[in-house]
Amino acid sequence: MSDPAPNEDARHAAKMAKKKAARDKIMATKEGEKGLIIVHTGPGKGKSSSGFGMILRCIAHEMPSAVVQFIKGAWQTGERTLIEENFPDLCQFYAMGEGFTWETQDKARDIAAAQKGWEKAKELIRDPEIKMVLLDEINIALRYDYLDIAEVVDFLQTEKPPMTHVVLTGRNAKEELIEIADLVTEMTLIKHPFRSGVKGQKGVEF
Repeated sequence: MSDPAPNEDARHAAKMAKKKAARDKIMATKEGEKGLIIVHTGPGKGKSSSGFGMILRCIAHEMPSAVVQFIKGAWQTGERTLIEENFPDLCQFYAMGEGFTWETQDKARDIAAAQKGWEKAKELIRDPEIKMVLLDEINIALRYDYLDIAEVVDFLQTEKPPMTHVVLTGRNAKEELIEIADLVTEMTLIKHPFRSGVKGQKGVEF
């Protein structure tokens, strides 16, 4: 009985060659570059983690970048420690928040912190030397109307330098922000250990 493997290998190679040709054809039409507005939202875990992953890519490519944290400022997270201790020349880091809104229980203070963070964010985004700005958890500040969504949208559309990437994270992203974004990813929650009584752990949550 003959071995069918050679025929299977040939069919697989032909299939992959066809896929590659189709992919190459698509890629040939993609020539432009632009600074992107990127939104990570949804109830699932990974929004900030993904944003910091892109910041680390920028650092690896020696592209100046910056982070403004709107909520988790009271936490000494692993990514903050890594960046501040090892890459301060490539990534500016500003922790502007004082914790989650249910921890501060002071709306006026939360609004003031969010406004201060937004002013710093605008300063960083306006700097054409900075190639990516991560606005971590800004969607929470927008959700509670601590910031004016119309002002944020207008700024991103009119003042962001053409080649600057801006990443905005946090659940419940406003529709106005989603509308102007170039890339929107929604993290879907399927399972989370917190629901089984497991607390947030170092290296996973922070």
